Amino acid sequence: MTQTPPPDADPELAAAAEEEMRAAATLRWAELAKLVPWGDTYEGFGPAGGTLLFERGYIWKAEAGGDILCEVVAYRGASRYDNGVRLSRVIPKPRG
Repeated sequence: MTQTPPPDADPELAAAAEEEMRAAATLRWAELAKLVPWGDTYEGFGPAGGTLLFERGYIWKAEAGGDILCEVVAYRGASRYDNGVRLSRVIPKPRG
């Protein structure tokens, strides 16, 4: 399950959120399981050079030790958090 930005999203925020999600999803389940729950917020730059805030978090999707829900948000400052682009993706626990 991977979420995509809404069609009316700010193009720079959408591109930045998608880029952050690609980076966030490169971590393997075994690496993340040691860190869950974990998250951070940091300042960075969007593809067009605008200053943005990024929030990334990893939580258990349902029960501890199962699938991990990765969430990212790209936004233009604390007062505009609710206007940010939010994406989520499940990193499945390896079976077998």
